[in-house]
Amino acid sequence: MKPLLVLLLALATPVFAQLPATPAPGPTPSPTGTNTNRPLFRCTLPGGVYEVAIGAIVAVTSHEYVVDGIARVTEVNIDTAGSLLARFYYIEPNTPAAPGGIGSATIEKAQSLLQEASDRSGQDAWKKVVKNYPTTTHSRTVEYRLASKEQLNKIFASAEEAFRLGKNTMMKVE
Repeated sequence: MKPLLVLLLALATPVFAQLPATPAPGPTPSPTGTNTNRPLFRCTLPGGVYEVAIGAIVAVTSHEYVVDGIARVTEVNIDTAGSLLARFYYIEPNTPAAPGGIGSATIEKAQSLLQEASDRSGQDAWKKVVKNYPTTTHSRTVEYRLASKEQLNKIFASAEEAFRLGKNTMMKVE
């Protein structure tokens, strides 16, 4: 019995030696240095980092609204199966239609002067996320204020594509 075992072992060794060594697929490295096997949407912004598992995203939306007649907000929301909502928005002065002969240049000049006064006063409400608890936001909402509508549109396009295709996506807004 022992010689038979030695013979089988001798015959099997060359067969196993010829098999190519194929490593098992490894996890996907993330920008933070940790590894993950789940597809993520990651957006790095001047105000922080937003990262979510794509499988947890249930909706990506974009819409526009006017606040108290003075500001136009364009907003992108990423709703998830969890309890956290991500809100990205761009806010700009609401430019009304020019009344009776007043040109848009006059309205733009007035808005420019208001912006300069705001900059000098240190009350930079046009550039920062402003929260007034509990009336303007919810505790489970993460908000990012963007400097341009183009940045906001890029976030929407990237998040929507990641959600629709289930594709691992990383982007940076500067």
